[in-house]
Parts: sequence; structure tokens; C-alpha cells
Amino acid sequence: MQPVVLITGGAGYVGSHACVALIESGYLPLVLDNFSNSSVESLRRVARITGVQPQLVEADVRDASALDSVFRSGPIHAVMHFAGLKAVGESTVQPLRYYAHNLAGTLALAKAMQRAGVRNLVFSSSATVYGEPGIEQLHEDLRCDPVNPYGRTKWMIEQMLADLAASEPGWRIARLRYFNPVGAHASGLIGEDPRGVPNNLMPYVSQVAVGRLDRLRVFGGDWPTPDGTGVRDYIHVMDLADGHVATLRHLLATPPQLLTLNLGTGRGTSVLEMIRAFERASGRAVPYDVVDRRPGDIAACWADATRAAHVLGWRTQRGIDDLCRDAWRWQQANPRGYGG
Repeated sequence: MQPVVLITGGAGYVGSHACVALIESGYLPLVLDNFSNSSVESLRRVARITGVQPQLVEADVRDASALDSVFRSGPIHAVMHFAGLKAVGESTVQPLRYYAHNLAGTLALAKAMQRAGVRNLVFSSSATVYGEPGIEQLHEDLRCDPVNPYGRTKWMIEQMLADLAASEPGWRIARLRYFNPVGAHASGLIGEDPRGVPNNLMPYVSQVAVGRLDRLRVFGGDWPTPDGTGVRDYIHVMDLADGHVATLRHLLATPPQLLTLNLGTGRGTSVLEMIRAFERASGRAVPYDVVDRRPGDIAACWADATRAAHVLGWRTQRGIDDLCRDAWRWQQANPRGYGG
């Protein structure tokens, strides 16, 4: 019998790619999603890629009765928790919304897992928990001091999970600190499809290239970086998905523990470097305007990913040109995202 993994937010960008990686590794995903920022079409596409249709429960992760019903429906071996809000800029103007969704959602999920006796959890955290540590390559032992509400919700959840693991025996919890997921599945069938104007760089770049948006806004051209634009660690979403599978396998094969890992490439790429790479991949110009910095942003950061390599035997396999090519294949085939 295939082990079942509950995936909250499994129809979203990272969640749908994780479904593919899980199915291809012999797991059966059970998706819980309220479709507030995702589409059921992504799961139909997952089925086209893998030949397996993920099971689906349409519900909000904050709904305790819905969660209890899911855990009663059959044996669940582990949970991957992706559900939540994730835009840094938006979180600075709607902080209470972020606390309500991210904190309350994880609390409801942890309580439901506790009631059901399911103790294996992979949590989608973020490198934003580090804040502005004063160094560019970030390792897991740095003091965390997030500078925006989104990052603070992730850090509070990390602390909550640490307290839970310390309070009860048997918990296997991994807190995965993502850097910047980008790209799409190589098939072009699934990819990033944000609602409204994108908050993240890659979907904005690709929508400009395909003609859906007129110009890219580059937030700040006066950062203390080589070309004045922000530098980030951009990780291909399928490398990220593979990292989740590697983490799950490790948790299920080892004694109870609390594990904290960076998932990134270990390399920094500037916004302008990313624009040029996408122009190479698409053969199209990406016009842009440099505008004011966004509240809560920092100049540069990238992952120290050595712990993930040591613990999981996992490393990224795809580079900037790969992720731009895959993102362009997705955008070209789906100029309006899952809507057409």
C-alpha cells in the first residue's frame, strides 16, 4: 500500500510540484486546499504528468472539523504543510491577515495531527526568518530576527513547532527554510500562476515577456550589490520539491527529531542577471523600470545549503538557465495561467 501524505495547499505553486515529486517517489498525495490562491486545474495537470490523480479535500486548513474528518478517512503517514499567505510586501500592509492565516492555520493543523496521532510533519518555512543578519550567506544557526510580518509568522510557527516537539515524544518535524522558488515543471503543464499582479520576480518577468504585463518593476537600483539590484538565491521549484521528498524519507527513517534546513542553491543572482537570463531563454526583451525599494526587503542573501547536503544527500540539480527555460515554457503554453 502506498504511504499517504497529506499536503495542505497542495494545489498551489510549490505544493503541486511536490505532488509530482511524491507520486514519482511512490507516495500518494492527499491534497487539502481552499483554492484562495490556487486552481483545481493544477491537480488535473499533475494527473496528466504522473498518471495518478491526487485525492482532494476542498477545505480551509483552519477548519478543525474538516481536518479531523481528513485524518479519520484513512491512515496518513505524514503531512507537508504549504498552506498560507506568502507575499512580503502585502504582509506589511495586511499584517493581521497574515497572522490569522499562517499562525492560526498551522495551530489548527498541529492540533488535528495531535488528536489523530500523526507525528510526521514537513513545514514550509522561509529564509525571511533570518531578517538582516549582516552577512549574505545564511546558515541555519544564525540568530533569527525577521523584518516583516510574513517572516515573523514563519518564525513564530518555527518556535511553536519547536515547543511542540520538546513537549511530546514521537514528533518528527522538519522546518524547511526556502530561499526563492522559481521555474516550472519541464512539461510546461504546471507552474506559478499568481492571482492579480505578481508579487514575485519570476512570474512578473515571464508575464512581461509573454505580453500579459507591459513592464517589469525592479524594486531598488541602489542596493549595495554589484549592479545595484537585489541579490537572491533562486531555486528551481522541482529541486525544491525533490528536497521535500528527501526530507520526508529522512524523517520516516530516523528517530524523532526537530530538523531545520535551508533549501537553496548556495549561489546569489541579481535581479538584472535574472532578467538577462530570461531574455536568453525566451528570445524576447523584458522592459523594466527601476522603482523605490519595497518595505521589508533586504539587499542580498543566499543559502548555505551544506547541512541539507550532509543530512539528506540532497543538492540542487538545475541552474538559472534551466529555471528560466522551464518558466518560459510554462508561460508560453499558458499565457493566462490555468485560466487559459
